[in-house]
Amino acid sequence: MVINYGSFYDFPHLFDKLMNDLHDPQPTSLRGATFPPLYISEDDVNVYVRALLPGAAMEDVELAIEDNTLVLRGELKPVQGKYHQQERPTGSFQRLVKVNVPIHKDGITATMKSGMLFVQLPKSTAMQPHTIHIQPR
Repeated sequence: MVINYGSFYDFPHLFDKLMNDLHDPQPTSLRGATFPPLYISEDDVNVYVRALLPGAAMEDVELAIEDNTLVLRGELKPVQGKYHQQERPTGSFQRLVKVNVPIHKDGITATMKSGMLFVQLPKSTAMQPHTIHIQPR
């Protein structure tokens, strides 16, 4: 039998968290429900989205672009076995990523390796910086 005393020793932190949660309008259950974690970045040419999906198979993940919103949905199947504690999330998930620049939809690429999904969204050429060279008269 496994007994977890961690929360007993962490009482001061839990009390502070409770007091902070009373002043926060967003319920605790919604704050912890954000899965999968995303890393979003951009450069002059692309928007990059990385999603951490440990244990997900490619056939269980779906990507779509709808009205400048990247839709990531799928399902993490539970790992079979007998566990004392399981902290890996399972079940259906969906994340929406609003992209605030025009995207060249035909150039979107996605790859998955070692539980990390990589999505590259190329910006429309109209949004890319263009250098104007000054000519002498």
